[in-house]
Amino acid sequence: MTTVTIEETALTIEVEGLDKIWALKSHLTIPLRHIAEARYDPEAARGWWHGIRMPGTQIPGVITAGTFYQAGNRVFWDVHNPDNAIVIMLHDETYHELVIEVEDPEATAAEISRAAHGS
Repeated sequence: MTTVTIEETALTIEVEGLDKIWALKSHLTIPLRHIAEARYDPEAARGWWHGIRMPGTQIPGVITAGTFYQAGNRVFWDVHNPDNAIVIMLHDETYHELVIEVEDPEATAAEISRAAHGS
């Protein structure tokens, strides 16, 4: 799971617990202006194929964490429970999208959208 913090100009994602080991990353900081979309999307995290691990961990039905390549795009994952997954689409960043698990996915996605787009 991750913790999301929104500051004046940036979104910070802290990877929690042992997920730091599985994802090989402890945090990400993304300028708000690089966020194209944030949405609650449990279906995006379901299934067993999430791309080619580069590096990361995938145990279907248990965890997907780390960097994966999907359709030529770099995607960061940290999801145990797809029901709590949000997708953050980016532009002008190393990652094309972030698929992360948060405690309150609907509220978090809405909060990120408001911060990034002022709506």
